[in-house]
Amino acid sequence: MYAWFYRHLPGPPRLRLTLAVIAVLAIVALLMFVVFPAVETVLPNGRVTLGD
Repeated sequence: MYAWFYRHLPGPPRLRLTLAVIAVLAIVALLMFVVFPAVETVLPNGRVTLGD
């Protein structure tokens, strides 16, 4: 999957690497700021306490 994605990026290897890093950062940001907060409301309470 990663090789397929990398092969379909335009430009020389340095540009491809830059675009791949930007894509990974965009996916992580999307997960952290959109997907995980939306899913958190559906999941059961995840508060864990130790020692009490």
